Amino acid sequence: MNYKLIQLSKIKDERGTLSVIEKDILPFQMKRVYYLYDVPSDAYRGGHAHIEQSEFLVALSGSFEVILDDGKTKKSITLNKPNKGLLIPTGIWRELENFSSGSVCLVIASGEFDENDYIRDYKQFKSSKTT
Repeated sequence: MNYKLIQLSKIKDERGTLSVIEKDILPFQMKRVYYLYDVPSDAYRGGHAHIEQSEFLVALSGSFEVILDDGKTKKSITLNKPNKGLLIPTGIWRELENFSSGSVCLVIASGEFDENDYIRDYKQFKSSKTT
């Protein structure tokens, strides 16, 4: 499966810790940034794949699980450190679940919102992988 965990810089001193996401870290130009927060622990987010857009997810606070599916293999990844991000390329189904209290999920996307770029039906996603 073609995802990538990326370690971000971690600059720490007596004043706290700073991590940076610069343009050289991601293989795409940032077009949109959004974040999920106040997600109930039993809630489910995602449930889609993108045709052209790639995304980079970081747990800024707390933790959550990302289930990735390329149509053949499923993989569960826990994000729980603000200096580690998950790069999800196009064509990967993603589901986010098991949000801890106070968790914040930052998403950096390669494209602006375009409903036509989403595959929201899992059966359609699976059939697109067999053709």
